[in-house]
Amino acid sequence: MAVKESPTFEEIKEISEEWKELRNEYWLHHDLFTPQWWFLLAALIIPWVIWWKLVDRSRLTQIVILGLITIIVVDCLDDIGSMNMYWSYPYQLLRISPRLISVDYSMLPVIHMLTYQYFRSWKPFMIVHLILSAVFAFAFEPIMEGLGIYEPHHWKHIYSFPIYLALAIAVRWVTERVMYSSAARRRQLP
Repeated sequence: MAVKESPTFEEIKEISEEWKELRNEYWLHHDLFTPQWWFLLAALIIPWVIWWKLVDRSRLTQIVILGLITIIVVDCLDDIGSMNMYWSYPYQLLRISPRLISVDYSMLPVIHMLTYQYFRSWKPFMIVHLILSAVFAFAFEPIMEGLGIYEPHHWKHIYSFPIYLALAIAVRWVTERVMYSSAARRRQLP
């Protein structure tokens, strides 16, 4: 039995270029202007419009920090899952990455920012995020799957539930540490 050599970097670049062309062609002829594409466009814009109307501007800095941290973490998690083929997105708003930008950059951060704004103490925040994690994992993901937007490969919805909850807890904890550190530093300044 012959041992296969590992691919060269040049071979990987060639396949990557072909993959990019296939993805662009697929997006132009399969995704663009379909009902799923319009849904994703609305899912990108509407949450931000709602957020702008509801955000507590007196706490804008800390709410935005929480949103940005959420985007960074969700983006990394989505990259890991997509690149390892745990899931994929047959329909996308833009084919610039394997992420679902409407969810990663809009829906999740906006929901996290609003729950952080309205549920200031940990106990109600945790209760709300237990419910939201269940809704995301067991209702939203299957709906997205039914619409053909989300396709799990080596993933089950039950895996998502603790991740959604851990995300909310970690992002809030980091945000509060950043805000506390910033406030402590301001108190020390002359």
